[in-house]
Amino acid sequence: MSENHTHEKHAHGESKPADDHKTDDGHDHAHGGFLNKVLGGRAEVIFAVLAGVCLLVGWLGPKFSVISEQFGFGLLLAAYFFGGYFALREAIEKIVKGQFQIDFLMLVAASGAAILGEWAEGAFLLFLFSIGHALENYAMGRARNAVAALADLTPDEALVRRGDRTETVLIENLMVGDIVVVRSNERLPADGFVVKGSSAVNQAPITGESAPVDKVPVDSPEHAARNLDNLTAETRVFAGSINGSGSLDVQVTKLAGDTTLARVMTMVAEAQTRQSPTQSFTKKFERIFVPCVVLLAIVTSFSFLILDETASESFYRAMAVLVAASPCALAIATPSAILSGIARAARGGVLIKGGAPLEALGQLDAIAFDKTGTLTIGEPRLVEIAPYGDTTEAELLQVSAAVEMLSDHPLAQAVVRDVKERLGDLPVEATDFANIIGQGLSAKVDGKLVHIGKTALFDNVAGQPLPIDLRNSVEVMSQNGRTTMIVRSGDKYLGAIGLMDTPREDAKAVIAALRDVGLKRMMMISGDNQNVADAVAKEVGLDTAFGDLMPEDKVAKIAALKADGGVAMVGDGVNDAPAMANATVGIAMGAAGSDVALETADIALMADDLQTLPFAVGLSRQTSRIIRQNLWASLGIVALLIPATLFGLGIGPAVLIHEGSTLIVVFNALRLLAFKDIRGKLV
Repeated sequence: MSENHTHEKHAHGESKPADDHKTDDGHDHAHGGFLNKVLGGRAEVIFAVLAGVCLLVGWLGPKFSVISEQFGFGLLLAAYFFGGYFALREAIEKIVKGQFQIDFLMLVAASGAAILGEWAEGAFLLFLFSIGHALENYAMGRARNAVAALADLTPDEALVRRGDRTETVLIENLMVGDIVVVRSNERLPADGFVVKGSSAVNQAPITGESAPVDKVPVDSPEHAARNLDNLTAETRVFAGSINGSGSLDVQVTKLAGDTTLARVMTMVAEAQTRQSPTQSFTKKFERIFVPCVVLLAIVTSFSFLILDETASESFYRAMAVLVAASPCALAIATPSAILSGIARAARGGVLIKGGAPLEALGQLDAIAFDKTGTLTIGEPRLVEIAPYGDTTEAELLQVSAAVEMLSDHPLAQAVVRDVKERLGDLPVEATDFANIIGQGLSAKVDGKLVHIGKTALFDNVAGQPLPIDLRNSVEVMSQNGRTTMIVRSGDKYLGAIGLMDTPREDAKAVIAALRDVGLKRMMMISGDNQNVADAVAKEVGLDTAFGDLMPEDKVAKIAALKADGGVAMVGDGVNDAPAMANATVGIAMGAAGSDVALETADIALMADDLQTLPFAVGLSRQTSRIIRQNLWASLGIVALLIPATLFGLGIGPAVLIHEGSTLIVVFNALRLLAFKDIRGKLV
């Protein structure tokens, strides 16, 4: 088999642009020239079939007196041409570079058979080699096409609204700020935000989300255009996603070449060129192995000096050894699995930047999470209400919300939002608002002065001191990770409320699923206080939590965790970027909306969906298993065939076994394309 389709196309170390990836190396380079243009990309398959036809007729024809011996010999020569054409092209390219690899070994073996007068056997060798090569290329193409199909998701044209008229323009001519009209069931032509209309949009091609996402307009297009990083999932749309039944007006935020889909395509293409550790090992192994095979064949060709056989028989045995020792399946074992894994991940909304992080993730037993926005929803919620004395829960909430409504603090806005969800409209209003910096708020409600704030506030303002039992109750709330607010109206204490950035609904199930796929150590590293970190960690099922960490502290903690083995870091891709960069594998959440996340992480979970993580880890582990299976199978075949040919196994059976093992390896790798996504089954 051709080594260059694996080592040049999928296993070279440097990253190349997508176009170079398609044309510079491997199959696409060697097989994609003039002939493929003429024959519609099927040149290799056609040549392999022609080699088989010429071989069959040229071999059997003279035996049944259908054609003359001379004509039959001519057909065998034609079989040599068609069967060896592409292999010779690739071998010459390698020889020019000083590389003697698998194609070279096969050609030498076929030439040796011809020298011995075994033209039919040599033609049979080249036919099997070429048909196996073609089928292998077809199978590998399926994996590449699984990713390349994303390129067809964006429409060629867009309907642009300009003033009172609309006009159709090419996608590449769209400008930032243009308003595009997306009708029902159409694909979105660009990244942007909704300025008019509402609809459910299928974002599966970008984020892997199985359910459509409801989209609504932004409140202010001007403000949204100035604050793109703060767009919500309900207002942001992506090129290549599919609109539902409603019509949308979308303001373009990125040029065609800069859309999330375009960048994902580029990154996936680049990822295919980056070597995994196993690929690097295989490549180094072959550089040593191939010369040793050539040396063994040379020594075997002189075995007639010590064995009772002719020089031609020894030479034939040497050619058979060349065939037997050609590590065809080994060359394709890892790249086929890596490519299939990356392709399947991309289909599931997970961007994996190369074979190294794909393999590494499958081998880790530890994972660290950021808290805010990763394990939690990223915004505080009212989670505990503790009325004091004869105060009712409704009274406590009404007074609290009336005062907090006058504040623009995020905690105040959270209180107002959640109280309105519980009680509806507020019957009372507050006046004479004052902010007591660092301690709390004050305002008048129904003529009474109301104070809301920390314990320290009531130690410093005039009025009744904080009752001991209420103080103790607040202390317990704080220990459970709540941000607490004590409420006093006049001299009467109404009670306390507690807020917390609550865990995602599926966080606990996701942690359990990660344990099921083999992760043993899971922890949180957070900038939030230790009590909050402990509370969240306990609720979702983590082993431990580290709180009160600055960004540099997170880096140090990751370094310490790495000392005990590899560790993955899951964060939002921005403030967690240093920690992700220092982890064995950095994983970014919600990367579809974050340019920083796309650039920083080794693995990007495109949707803000924690359930994608067990899928990615499970896929990585399955990829590692398949790589091991492929390596053992390919090395086992070589280990069996070499002694078999030394003891008399012919060229034909040897190449037949080789080609069969190579296809088994490739199709085993392609099983990854059917890897099941467990999202939706975790909650």
